[in-house]
Amino acid sequence: MTILIPIILIIALDQISKIIVRSSMSPGDAVSVIGNFFRITYFRNEGAAFSSLVGYRGLLIGFASLATIAAFVFLVMYKGKSKLLDWALILIISGGIGNLIDRIALGYVTDMISLSIFPPIFNIADVAITCGCALMIIFVVIGKSEVLE
Repeated sequence: MTILIPIILIIALDQISKIIVRSSMSPGDAVSVIGNFFRITYFRNEGAAFSSLVGYRGLLIGFASLATIAAFVFLVMYKGKSKLLDWALILIISGGIGNLIDRIALGYVTDMISLSIFPPIFNIADVAITCGCALMIIFVVIGKSEVLE
């Protein structure tokens, strides 16, 4: 039950931010938050990272579903053996579900975070997935052997 709370909170934060952007902006609209460094820019991403694989919605849904299910299975199998692994999987699951909701319901993923130092536009789910993958890399490099043996 305790693993569900952060998953639900991250998904809720992701979906609420996307609803706010979709309801108050048109695609292509941008609002400056911190000059040109940080802007909210509404973008409908029909593909994957960097708008790759546009037109392959079924493949993207299938891959994201399998990756999210696999992360959930690992979380159930290894829950509590490593906080680092738990958080890596929680973030990957949350982000995966957040983007799957958009892709299934809308046919695209709502992106809105735009940083001048990082050209792609992304969303909270993307941040969760990226942070989860970074934590997973750290886990594999420094902590895997003590947990999985």
